[in-house]
Amino acid sequence: MSNRQPFQQRVADEKSELDDRLKKLKLFQVTEVFDGLPDAEKARLRCQQLVMQCYSELLYDRINAFE
Repeated sequence: MSNRQPFQQRVADEKSELDDRLKKLKLFQVTEVFDGLPDAEKARLRCQQLVMQCYSELLYDRINAFE
């Protein structure tokens, strides 16, 4: 949508940035560095991934509602 209001564009930009960070987190979780982390830290990062995914889905729904 090219006629977005400024706040709508901010939401779209935020989702794009979030999705980029989420992709990087997912890639990190299959590295040897991740495997070497304490179990508690790995669990926190997995929890973070789930929350980020939920947030991304919420932003997706908001963006679709703009149209």
